[in-house]
Amino acid sequence: MKRSDVRNVAIIAHVDHGKTTLVDGLLKTSGIFRENQEVDERVMDSNSIERERGITILSKNTAINYKGIKINIIDTPGHSDFGGEVERVLNMAEAVVLVVDSHEGPMPQTKFVMRKAIELNLPAIVCINKVDRPDQRVSEVEDEVLDLMISLNADEKYLDSPFVYASAKQGWASVDYTQKKNDMSDLLDTIIEYTPEFEAPESEAFKVLVSTTDYNDYLGRIGIGKVEEGIIRKNDEAIIINYNDPEKRKKVRIQTIYEFEGLNRVEVESAKFGSIVALSGVEGINIGDTVCTTENDEPIEFTKISEPTLAMTFSVNNSPFAGREGKYVTSRHIRNRLFREKETDVSLKVEETDSTESFRVSGRGELHLSVLVENLRREGYEFQVSKPEVLYQKDENGKILEPIEIATIDVDDEFTGTVIEKLGRRKGELTNMIPSNGFTRLIFTIPARGLIGYRQEFLSDTKGLGILNTEFKGYERYKGDIPKRNMGSLISFETGIASSYGLYNAQSRGDLFVVPGDEVYEGQVVGSNQKGIDIDVNVCKKKKQTNIRSSSSDDALTLSPAKIMSMEEMMEFVESDELIEVTPKSLRLRKRILDSNQRYKAKKYEK
Repeated sequence: MKRSDVRNVAIIAHVDHGKTTLVDGLLKTSGIFRENQEVDERVMDSNSIERERGITILSKNTAINYKGIKINIIDTPGHSDFGGEVERVLNMAEAVVLVVDSHEGPMPQTKFVMRKAIELNLPAIVCINKVDRPDQRVSEVEDEVLDLMISLNADEKYLDSPFVYASAKQGWASVDYTQKKNDMSDLLDTIIEYTPEFEAPESEAFKVLVSTTDYNDYLGRIGIGKVEEGIIRKNDEAIIINYNDPEKRKKVRIQTIYEFEGLNRVEVESAKFGSIVALSGVEGINIGDTVCTTENDEPIEFTKISEPTLAMTFSVNNSPFAGREGKYVTSRHIRNRLFREKETDVSLKVEETDSTESFRVSGRGELHLSVLVENLRREGYEFQVSKPEVLYQKDENGKILEPIEIATIDVDDEFTGTVIEKLGRRKGELTNMIPSNGFTRLIFTIPARGLIGYRQEFLSDTKGLGILNTEFKGYERYKGDIPKRNMGSLISFETGIASSYGLYNAQSRGDLFVVPGDEVYEGQVVGSNQKGIDIDVNVCKKKKQTNIRSSSSDDALTLSPAKIMSMEEMMEFVESDELIEVTPKSLRLRKRILDSNQRYKAKKYEK
């Protein structure tokens, strides 16, 4: 049985190559917006963090009707830290649109997502985007895409993949890049022509593989997936089973079925095989579950998600300022929220620890974990997190294995020496060096721990012009010790309010993180110094008043601008004896042991 009236396609690409903007263009071409309707850019990026950072974090579904055919489109993340989202949603597609920048060409994440598509034998439509760029190099990028497919040992059919050229920003796509069109109809026609019609065995008994989940305050848990077989109807009795958990078998009733129409979910009475649906009112539904009838109860295999590589400890905030700003501050609140996140993010791992007040959370990278932290603080949670740690494994001989990344770096020629030297110290091995018009592309294999804390240093070394992308390679033998950061911390000596006079005296020791009027507490990290040692400073010190007036006493104190760090910068700066205090309004760095005497004794004991 085939369905000729539906096509399911996933848009995949490296970060910032224009997937979400391309979806905007497809939606406009399909005519779902009124002529005078005001439409936001990147309409699929609904999450506030996605809009601020300009990246896609969560995969989204939309559907358009074009020439009587319903095209279900899945917009996927492009950043490697959210690769787990891509891996699982590709199950819902019958083809992929691979978007590649006309100047940058295939990048590390392009390779990752294309490999996943090839493993699932999904046909590819190559869309070379941003052809309106003055520095576009379309013909070279075409060759690079074909080289990429050959390097991935792709089947010969991939070398015959159709090419479409687009300017997503200008809202057009064409099969001939020298011809500018008015809309994206060429891309939609290509999707219909090259995406196979969905096939299913002749059966009325339904099966739905849940690839992603959502939550709604009114509907509760929502399972989103593709109807693999049969017809699912409202009020049908069903069971939930799981390929990886043979003991799971739960009876449920299908309460509500939704299909996607444009940006909305529309309630339907039934849905046929090949449709992408959202099921609500099905308690206990999880990613990877198969929802089916009792007579057709063979679970569908679910893609194995890559393992996390970094871990952080989330714990209850116990600083002197605890409980001032947060709405949810107890270990019960934090625990429930983390385990709820685990249900919707399959590449996240949450574990209990020996302490009831802390939890170990593992993810795919610094950005993956920092976005989780940012989401929690925006929801009103208050907590502390530790320095990110790399997750090691052991081989059959008991030798330690560590995660290795492939780092692809594009820099001006003048900065290549500095980058090679810095990454060499961090156990990076240069595997390739490709010069091109004043720029050089450097490709390294480097331990994941070697990249922790490097991004900010990299931006400083390249004056903000360098581009660093990483791709997880696998686990290899431990590469040896990496020198610790060469920066020390300036630590507040007492609790109080930072004064201009105290900060003026402290700034000669290093860079400050606080401004006059900020409340600080004993043990809080208020700055950094280049000497690599921790120094106690009194930033609350006030100038003593005298009854003698000197000629220079009223001169204004000149303070250097304070360095206000983002969450990612703090994760890179923090050391193992420090914590990041996270509240809805503030981010602070602090020592684990706040009292300076106890800290001194603890260090002495370690030695």
